[in-house]
Amino acid sequence: MTKRPQVTVLGSLNMDISVTVPRLPGPGATVLGSAARFTPGGKGANQAVAAARLGADVRMVGCVGDDDFGRQLLAALRAEHVNTDALREITGVPTGLAMIAVDENGENLIVVAPGANHQVGPADVAAAAASYRDILVLSAEIPAAAITQALSQKGPAVLNLAPASHTAAELVAASGKTLDWLVVNESEAAAVLGRPVHGLADAAHAAAELIRRGPRHAVVTAGAHGAALASKASTASKATAATALTAPTADGEDGAQVIKGFRVQTVDTVGAGDTFVGALAVALAAGVPAREAVIAASAAGAAAVTRHGAQTAMPRPADILAVTGVVWPVA
Repeated sequence: MTKRPQVTVLGSLNMDISVTVPRLPGPGATVLGSAARFTPGGKGANQAVAAARLGADVRMVGCVGDDDFGRQLLAALRAEHVNTDALREITGVPTGLAMIAVDENGENLIVVAPGANHQVGPADVAAAAASYRDILVLSAEIPAAAITQALSQKGPAVLNLAPASHTAAELVAASGKTLDWLVVNESEAAAVLGRPVHGLADAAHAAAELIRRGPRHAVVTAGAHGAALASKASTASKATAATALTAPTADGEDGAQVIKGFRVQTVDTVGAGDTFVGALAVALAAGVPAREAVIAASAAGAAAVTRHGAQTAMPRPADILAVTGVVWPVA
């Protein structure tokens, strides 16, 4: 493919403070861990970096505080060739922080202090619309009102409803008719549907149920087990010889497709979901059909969990090939 995908991300930026612990603490417990690592993060910024490393021309829209953390986050994005012209520095409000504990199995516990991310509003939505190109990426670390307003704009969009809140179902209902892609994990799908979602087979049921609520495509990820994709019949994409990828797949009930996960050595799952979303956006913007785009995104997410950190672990095409054997489908 000769077309360079154009991706706009309207989302969050956080400074991640990560500690590796022998086990995740329970309520009231204190666990001693490693020295803290300060690394750039935030779901929006992570998705922007993932997309940039996988061949997209990326513009980031959002807010940081007028502080050292904010300046470090901006510098990190610019080092990845992400356009930051539309990012706003908010005086008197701290940059977002994420406090992360990662156990010996790579599982994590994350607490986020949104800070300047909660200042994202109409001006930022307008900036995203002005720079709108092939696809818009949104996640739920910014106010719901901004997400709803952004989804009312023309053009394809991917909504990663993470983290899910008690308003998740209402947000999907409000934006469902204008939403192209909804991406959630099991717990986020459960928040929308109001019932537990466990395992790949249940993820397929959930994906099929989600598209009945409005989105044209729904992806429910199930960690290392894989992902499920459901698409409305009128918009379901067909595989083509030029873009076909191989991965273990099967048809689930209700017409959902099940894509089994790649076997890798997991080190750290922080940022894997953001890698998946950024990779999916690049593939879709480049014209890769839905099923093949989800396979490619799954391979990217699998490559990300083999290294520590969020943005530091985001893979490039060569990393995906080395870890999963999948050739990244975007030139």
